[in-house]
Amino acid sequence: MPQVIGWTNPGANDIVWKYPDENIMWGAQLIVREMEAAVFFRDGKAYDVFGPGRHTLTTRNLTLLTKVLTRIAGYKETPFKSMVVFVSTKQFDGKYGMRAQTTELAPLMAHGSFWFKIENPQLFVNEVVGGQGAFHTIDVNEFLRGFVNEKMIDELSQYDLLTVFTRLDETSMVVKAHILDAFKRLGMELVDLKFEGIDTEPVYRERLFWIKAGRAAPTEVLRMETVKESAKELGKSQGAGLGAGMMIIPPMFQQPAAPAAPAVALVICAKCNAQVPATSRFCPSCGIAIVAPAAPTQTKKCSKCGQEVAAEAKFCPSCGKKIP
Repeated sequence: MPQVIGWTNPGANDIVWKYPDENIMWGAQLIVREMEAAVFFRDGKAYDVFGPGRHTLTTRNLTLLTKVLTRIAGYKETPFKSMVVFVSTKQFDGKYGMRAQTTELAPLMAHGSFWFKIENPQLFVNEVVGGQGAFHTIDVNEFLRGFVNEKMIDELSQYDLLTVFTRLDETSMVVKAHILDAFKRLGMELVDLKFEGIDTEPVYRERLFWIKAGRAAPTEVLRMETVKESAKELGKSQGAGLGAGMMIIPPMFQQPAAPAAPAVALVICAKCNAQVPATSRFCPSCGIAIVAPAAPTQTKKCSKCGQEVAAEAKFCPSCGKKIP
């Protein structure tokens, strides 16, 4: 009775299965069901691939493996050594969850789902099953989860936090295209990928709120966060007291100097001694009428600009000329 090789009781979520006996007889019957492929794998390399149907194994349909066997021990040797790896070509889904850093080193956490199919069974067995030692479905799922996480981290690390959150649709399309190309190199098709949750830490979430609310420019919020981080790091260092902190932190808060307001002349209220603007007619503290101070009785004119100046002045307050 000829040897019969087939996938025994495949589950709905099974991606790969390895036939347990590596001793293959010439003339064996290979049975491949719909949505399956059988790949002959030997010495770390995938050779002949069989699609759905019943196949009698001969040198005519095992052409790639026959060349190898001929060089080693002659193709007529039976049984010969080879793994038979069955691959499901149905659509499957997987989960990812990763933590990355944006261009400003802000933490970024994301999770979601992706859907895929095995498009090239030979390449898939070479790169994933044999290349990664993933001969069981659980191993394949673990590898793909890590693979998607790694590619997503590579891509999202090129963006700043504000771009990721405010242009998520555009960003996710770029990430999906990046992973799609990577999957093709594994013999796989990425059917779809979705973000189901994306977040950052509370301090950066607050920062995003201020930016999106229009209450602060991104550069201003970043400056504020830099101050906070500097203060935190300063507090960790030995011997860093308040004096050192006051030396370092204030310059970070400094804004461009605003023009100085013009000085206002003040007079003293005769009743309550409050300081009152000289232009006031009544004291805002006690209500008494303010008597304007008497103008200086002795003045002289500047010989250069004609400005009236006090008799005791040595220089003109308008043009700076020395008063004789």
